[in-house]
Amino acid sequence: MASSSKIQNPQTQIPKTPEMNDRDFLNDMLSTEKYMTSSYSYAMNEASHEDLYDDIAMISSETQNLQRSLFNMMFKKGWYSFDAAETNTLSQSYQQFNGYTNQLPAQGTIN
Repeated sequence: MASSSKIQNPQTQIPKTPEMNDRDFLNDMLSTEKYMTSSYSYAMNEASHEDLYDDIAMISSETQNLQRSLFNMMFKKGWYSFDAAETNTLSQSYQQFNGYTNQLPAQGTIN
């Protein structure tokens, strides 16, 4: 099996010190925002009052946008990377999930 390559921008160099650096702070913030977006999702599912739901939904959207901005910043600086997926893995996943469409109640309506 071929080794997968990384999808990553060149890393912005940071000094190696025992103190937290910009990458550490951004990573901590990104982790917190990911946790918060997940928590807001649970809160919206449990909200019984419409105004409360609307408030949580607005805050959740703002938090999701902040999480995306932090992710984009880290990716741009080369501090966030992905393993590239193999073509055959993508094809297998597509076929698997495409096969689920015949289980939908309104077949043929989703393209």
